[in-house]
Amino acid sequence: MDIQTTEVARNPETDDLIETNKQKQQEDEAKESPENRDEEEDELRSQLLSDIGELPLTPPSATQLNFVSYFITDFTKSGHDQYIYRHANGLCVIGLAPTHIAFKDEGGITNIDFNVGKSDRSVLKVSGKRKKNAMRSESNTALCKVSTANDSYIVRCCVKGSLLEVNERLIMQPQLLNSSADREGYIAIIMPRPADWTKNKESLITMEEYKEKKGVSL
Repeated sequence: MDIQTTEVARNPETDDLIETNKQKQQEDEAKESPENRDEEEDELRSQLLSDIGELPLTPPSATQLNFVSYFITDFTKSGHDQYIYRHANGLCVIGLAPTHIAFKDEGGITNIDFNVGKSDRSVLKVSGKRKKNAMRSESNTALCKVSTANDSYIVRCCVKGSLLEVNERLIMQPQLLNSSADREGYIAIIMPRPADWTKNKESLITMEEYKEKKGVSL
C-alpha cells in the first residue's frame, strides 16, 4: 500500500527567522572562541591593572589617602611651621611640619607640656555628639610647649574651632615628635565650623606650595 506524504507549505518569514537565528548562533559561537576570550581578558586586565611604569615608587600613606594636607609657615614667629591635615568630615589634625625650627636643635624635641595658657589641655575630656566640654580656640591659641635641649617653642592651633583632644601619648613619648610627627606624633584634633574653616583656609598653603616654598620633598 502506498503511503502518501503531505508536503507542508513553507512560510518565507519563518525561513528568514530561522536563518537569522542560525547566523546569530554562529556569531555567538565565534565570540566565545578561545582567541576572542583571550582578547577580552587582556582588555579587561588592561582596564583594571595600572601600567607598572605609572605606579608610584612607594604606596600612598593613610594620611595621603584620607586627608588633604595644608601647611602654615612662620606662624607668629620665624621657623614655626605646622601642618593641618583635614579629613572629609571636617576634622583637622594639627602637628609640627618637618621644617619646624625645633627639629633643627641638636637632639630634637625632648619634652612637651600641655599646661599652657589658663588650662592644661591634657585634662580636656570631650563627650557626646555635641562635643561637650570642647574648648573653643582661635587660630593663635596655644596648644602646648615643646622643648629641646636649647630652647622651647609654643605650638598653636592654627585654625579656629573646637579643640576635641590632644595627643596625651606625647607626654610619656615625646620622641614620637622626632620620629613620626605626621602620624603617631600628631599634637591635637580640632573641629572648625564650616565658615571658620573657609576663612582660615585663606592663610594656609597646599603641600605643593609648601614643598616649593621650603625646598623640601615629602
